[in-house]
Amino acid sequence: MADGDRDSARRRQRAGKPKQAAGKPKAAAKAVARAKAVLEEQAVTRPARRRAVANAAAAAVGGAFKPWTPREVETAFSRFERANPHPEGELDYRDPFTLLVAVVLSAQATDAGVNKATRGLFEAAPTPSKMVALGEEGVAQYIRTLGLYRGKAKNVVELSRRLIAEHGGKVPADRAALEALPGVGRKTANVVLNIAFHMPTIAVDTHLFRVANRTGLAPGKTPLEVELGLEKVIPDRFKLHAHHWLILHGRYICKALKPDCPRCLISDLCRWPEKTPA
Repeated sequence: MADGDRDSARRRQRAGKPKQAAGKPKAAAKAVARAKAVLEEQAVTRPARRRAVANAAAAAVGGAFKPWTPREVETAFSRFERANPHPEGELDYRDPFTLLVAVVLSAQATDAGVNKATRGLFEAAPTPSKMVALGEEGVAQYIRTLGLYRGKAKNVVELSRRLIAEHGGKVPADRAALEALPGVGRKTANVVLNIAFHMPTIAVDTHLFRVANRTGLAPGKTPLEVELGLEKVIPDRFKLHAHHWLILHGRYICKALKPDCPRCLISDLCRWPEKTPA
């Protein structure tokens, strides 16, 4: 190749480089943004997926365990009672209405996250009428940090409207009436009935479902099966606080990924074969 041809080729290469480089940073930035979004999504969803896997594993084998005897059940709940005579839920509320709202908002959210969101919400709208006046957009501004916040805001405003129209602005002490409200299922109704109206209901959340199956106390494939199983085996005198004891036990001791068996009050009664060593 002649010198002139070489110089021309070099000039063409140099002239072409800026155009290629100009697109690379944008493409790289988009790739980084996409990767970051994926990582952020995984950071949020992985713990939930892991809990779901742990719960499914417990449910798959829980029914094969030797059933607990009445004496073992009595022993277990006597221990829970001695350790925590008056267990309480961890959601902040002022009355049955704010309790109902807090529980509706707690779906797929932590109690700590709900408490942070409702602090301002309950200052602005502590009653059904004020919640309706605040409106969906107003409620949404307070609960933006919670998952599915727009759907939850819609449910909160609509259930407030229904409470005014159908129950005189009061929260009904009736499961069917509660479950007829937007965003309220059996678990939410049971929580409200238990805490606000002191009824011996058992609300089965993800933690309680895992504990009941993993220990073999009341195995079941669905939350309703577990609830009905627990109602059969738990002595009446323990039922008022039973769901609190079991939920707290699942949240802090019988955790999904690494149960803290050395600290477990009922480790000697638990049927789970793969205990975490001390």
